Amino acid sequence: MMIHWCGTGLSAIPGLRRLIESGHKVTVWNRTVEKANEAVGDLTQDIRAFDIDALGDTLEAGDLVVSMLPGDWHVPLAKLSIEKKAHFVSSSYIAPEMRALDSAAKEAGVTLVNEVGLDPGIDHLMAHWLVADYRASAAFDAQNALSFKSYCGGVPKHANPFRYKFSWSPLGVLKALRSPSKSIREFDPLDVSRPWDAISSYTAPLPSPEAFEVYPNRDSIPFMEDYKFAPEWPVREFVRGTLRLNGWADAWADVFSEIETLQGDAGEARLKEMSDQFWAENAYDEGEPDRVILCVDLKAEKDGATAYHKTYTMDAWGDENGTAMARLVSIPVSLAVEAVLNGEIASGVSAAPSDPKLVDRWMTEIDRLAQHLQIVDHLA
Repeated sequence: MMIHWCGTGLSAIPGLRRLIESGHKVTVWNRTVEKANEAVGDLTQDIRAFDIDALGDTLEAGDLVVSMLPGDWHVPLAKLSIEKKAHFVSSSYIAPEMRALDSAAKEAGVTLVNEVGLDPGIDHLMAHWLVADYRASAAFDAQNALSFKSYCGGVPKHANPFRYKFSWSPLGVLKALRSPSKSIREFDPLDVSRPWDAISSYTAPLPSPEAFEVYPNRDSIPFMEDYKFAPEWPVREFVRGTLRLNGWADAWADVFSEIETLQGDAGEARLKEMSDQFWAENAYDEGEPDRVILCVDLKAEKDGATAYHKTYTMDAWGDENGTAMARLVSIPVSLAVEAVLNGEIASGVSAAPSDPKLVDRWMTEIDRLAQHLQIVDHLA
């Protein structure tokens, strides 16, 4: 069985190197062979220029394709994998077009795993652990009112006036700011067209509690089913969101004002121009440490009193071996690759697993990647 790892961008390298160093057979595909050689040429010479037709000619039944390419490549590569009876892994959100491949993947007996990076990925594992722990606890009652919060952010370890730094093209961050979100607040749906209209404060229960600015991200509501919330449970709050350093909203106020006015082709061109400017002015310097904070919180209330409240927290930062973001995105991808090859994830389209054995094993590995990983019991 051959692993075909497509894409050697900044967020891909630690997981790719882990698989090669573990003795797996890996063919590396990248649009620029020279860049791939710089990243893993000390470990392998099986590096090829990415071309989907060439990959298709090489792909055999039982192989596995990893897509760390831009998002518009995931579905074509997943379709190719089904055609060749090969498996597929990506760290990205499951698009409707990917979800639609579920029946074909099951019929072909292949596994298409997505959402196995940082966010989405590690956050899913934490959520699955918390919901399973709550269900098994003495506090469990189907009538309890539940509040669920999941906040993740990559920020500079050493704060700067812009309150942010970019580890890859800022265009994705800028486009995300134009995306509406859906969540639940005080038992009712909360629809927000502009993230900056829903910024609130969140105090992360780290060893030294720290306040951040947070806002809802994408559509949180479908994840209630993914996290095995029963339909009859009363849900006071359910939000998956983005975390930023305090002062971020003020530092970005002019950015928000301009983004709000951009439309059409001219707007897209201006976004690209802004992205290029931000990359020039606010990219990480060589060796400068980044920081990743992830907090997933589940609280249950009975008759107005807290009956259960735990937060799974993670704090990690870059070091001489590379960025925290790259570790925490790509190494979970490599864990998913191994789980698929071991037959531990069922065929069809799926996200990060809820199987307690896999959750515990993966979180044990993630504990080695972060400087801080803890489950905080607020009632202890």
